Formats: sequence, C-alpha cells, structure tokens
Amino acid sequence: DLNSTFTIDHTMKYFLIAGEASGDMHGAALMRELRAIDPQVQFCFLGGDLMQHEGGNMIRHYRDMAFMGVVNVILNLHKIAKNFDLCTKAIKDFSPDAVILIDYPGFNLKVAKYVKNNLDIPVYYYIAPKLWAWKEYRIKTIKRYVDRMFTIFPFETEYFGKLGYKVEYVGNPTAEAIDNFLNNNAIPSETDKSTTIALLCGSRRQEVLKCLPIMARMTGYFPQYKFVVAAAPNIDHSIYTRILRGNTDVVYGDTYNVLRKAQAAIVNSGTATLETAIIGTPQVVVYHVIGGLFVPLLRKIFIKIPFVSLVNLIAGKEVVTELITPKFTERQLYIELNKIVSSPKRYQEIKEGYQTVTQRLGKESASKNTARLIYGYLESDRQLNKVKQ
Repeated sequence: DLNSTFTIDHTMKYFLIAGEASGDMHGAALMRELRAIDPQVQFCFLGGDLMQHEGGNMIRHYRDMAFMGVVNVILNLHKIAKNFDLCTKAIKDFSPDAVILIDYPGFNLKVAKYVKNNLDIPVYYYIAPKLWAWKEYRIKTIKRYVDRMFTIFPFETEYFGKLGYKVEYVGNPTAEAIDNFLNNNAIPSETDKSTTIALLCGSRRQEVLKCLPIMARMTGYFPQYKFVVAAAPNIDHSIYTRILRGNTDVVYGDTYNVLRKAQAAIVNSGTATLETAIIGTPQVVVYHVIGGLFVPLLRKIFIKIPFVSLVNLIAGKEVVTELITPKFTERQLYIELNKIVSSPKRYQEIKEGYQTVTQRLGKESASKNTARLIYGYLESDRQLNKVKQ
C-alpha cells in the first residue's frame, strides 16, 4: 500500500548506480524520498553531483563512466573493467540492504549478475532498460538477476508482461518535474507564443552535428519567426554558432521556458519529445540514423515498435510526425513544420493527442512511489525472516 506509514526499526543502507546525467537526477530524487521515510538512511553510489548533494559516499562520478558508441566502448574497455571492479568491491564492503540500478543497462545488468551470484542482496531496477526499442534478449538477464523492476512508462507494464516478467508502473519523473515547473511559473500568453520556434537537437555532439544543420535551414522558410535553440549544457556554444543562420538565439539552462514560449518545436527523438508534449508545444520529431536508405529495412529487422518517439508510443497512435532517416530532409521538415504553424486544425490535433499522453502518464510521484515500494518490500522480507527465525 503506497499510502501506508512505516515503523522504522532498522536503518536502511542502499547502493545506487546511475551512469549518466538523467540517472543522476532520478537517483537524487529517489534518495530524497528514501530519506523522507528513514532520516538515518545511508547511501553509497556511483552517480553525479545531484546525488552527491543528497549525501553519502560517491564511489565514481558518471562523467568517468559514460562511454557511448561501439568504438568508444572498445577504446575504453580497461576503464569500464576498472569501474566494474571498483563498483563490486564497494558493494561488498558497504553490504547494503539493497542495490538499486537506474537505467544504464550495459553496466548495470553486469552488476546485477555479480550481486545475485556472489552476494545475498536484493536487486531493484528503477527506470527499465528500453527493451521494447532494442536488445530484447536482455530480458533473460533481467528475469534471472533482478528481483523487482519499477517502470516510468505505462505501456511497459503490458510489454514486460508479454515477456513473462511483472513490473510496476510508478509514474513518470519527467511529467512530475514539468508539473512542478508549470505550477511555479506563470503561463505565457498566446501573443508571446506566436513569434518563436524551438529547436531541440539532442544532448550529444554527434546528434547536434547531424540534426541541427537541417533544422537551421528552416529559418529561410519562416522569416517571420525567431528560432531558439535549447542548448545542452555539455555542448560548447561555438558548435551551435558555426551551424546556425540569422535570427536564431542559443539559450542554455532554460529548456522548459524555451518550449513554453514557442508556437512550435523541432525535436530530436528522445526524452525531449515527451517534455515538449507535456508542456504542450506542437512538434515535429526528427532523428538522423547512419545508414541512409537502408534504415527502413534495418528498422524492420531489429526494431519491433511502430514508433520511435515516446509521445506516440505512450499515446499508442501517431500524435506527432516522425521524420527518421531517410525521411529527415529539408523539404519534409518544411512541409511538416508548415502544417503546424499554418493549420489551426493540425495544431489542435496535436494538442488533443497530448492530452491522451498526460492522462496515461498520470499524476503519481515516481520517486516517492518507488521509495515506498522498495522500503515496503525490504521491511516485509525482514519481518518474514524474523518469523522464520
């Protein structure tokens, strides 16, 4: 029962692993809620500055763990192996009541296997690996080594159920964060929202270099609009300015406001598409994939989902247009963006579709629900063990 109160008779110790910036944010929120249940709680973790702010012992910062792409991973195999050894030794030394894994499946599932094979410690997974997008074979590892999984997308309950693995939907932390933001900030008027178009071109350098040039060409088609890039904190300003054309601003650290004030947005596929939908700005979703004309064939072979954007996946239908290679072209982007800014009907269709998304996500606090479930399961196991003794 998520609404029950707890009687604390044992100070809990948790070992958390987050390997990237989003995981650091979700991990920090979860730590905060675990402390709300048990003020004496102890943490040990691999994470980042936000988790460090919540207290405990940080073993490794995620910036020393984030190796993206096959080549980069191969070049850093020795560092990955060192991180794994450091992590498993820390878990053994800390002897936590539970290990909590946050996304980052390549590393975390190896840790889960080690913990279950060598230590008698429960393993919980918060924010499930996206098996519905790729690497469905990982379900075998999850079934064997993960005790319980807490998911943040409602469609994952049915998906994992079909694979024979029960998960628990706890709410969506992105929806929660934006809801808090909207409740604390005045809503811009429609007049303010009529003059800008937001560009969200990803948080990785390669994404920016591939997506932004095509996005930037839209300035020539829509001179009546100011274009605003919601910049990623890790991307240098000069990278944007080398690509951009006139009448375009680059704004750091204010993505939600950039979206709220925009009449439309062009968004690189990822969590940003969901943020844009929850805020309510009509969007065109784009993504560049290496492989050109072969991409549709490769998608049929390797990807089993009908959409790539979280908006459409959650809605269960096409709410926003997806322009994925080879459809991501200057001409196609112009056509789809023009539909949004020139057709009130298309504009309203997207807004109505967004309502389906927000309704399905619900208003639950993902971090609070997850904290209460984890503590509740651990306490139940402790009480059961007492009875057995």
